[in-house]
Amino acid sequence: MDEAAREAVLEAIAGRRSVRGFTSEPAPRETVEEILRVAARAPSATNTQPWRVHVLTGAARERLAAAILKEREDGAPEPEPEYGYYPKAWPEPYLSRRRALGWELYGILGIARGDRAAARRWQDENFRFFGAPVGFIFTLDRRLGGASFIDLAMFMQNVCVAARAFGLDTCPQAAFAHYHEAVRRELALEPPELVVCGMALGHEDPGAPANRLRAEREPLASFALFHDDDCGAA
Repeated sequence: MDEAAREAVLEAIAGRRSVRGFTSEPAPRETVEEILRVAARAPSATNTQPWRVHVLTGAARERLAAAILKEREDGAPEPEPEYGYYPKAWPEPYLSRRRALGWELYGILGIARGDRAAARRWQDENFRFFGAPVGFIFTLDRRLGGASFIDLAMFMQNVCVAARAFGLDTCPQAAFAHYHEAVRRELALEPPELVVCGMALGHEDPGAPANRLRAEREPLASFALFHDDDCGAA
């Protein structure tokens, strides 16, 4: 790989971020197909390739959004997902990181602490795919084990990175897992399909306030442990 190619790969990875505001500019179907085709080169346990992705555009995307938003009209708590995505209690340092990101985003959006109605209205935007013209729903065969979630995660990361090659952005969305029954109805899912999450895909709206958010990353020294056994050293 030459230097230009190496820099392009690194930039695609480093430039990936969760965008929460998109323009209405469409993403051509052939582009979406190419992104998914390349993403499918992700590794999987013994090449099982367990991922399945439902691509929603136009009226299909609008129908799913409307079905979920109707369920949310009464303000009831979100239903439980079919699998345990979040822990029952957040230990540190994860709780602090989660809170810092949430309050930074709400500060940008002008949502005051305790304003549950405003927070709920913002959360509704998840189910409109933040205005993106393309929405993905990712599913797995529920008969498979935990390794399939690892495989799907690598496939999804490939989708996010491949999108950058076309000047597109993404936002993975765990929120859809809560409304698996509505997703199942609207997409006529087969019985073994487990609703894992969604993802928005499109062109970033630079004027959307939420896109001013820049999530920090921990320094290398905080998560990387290098084990060197210098057996041959004098």
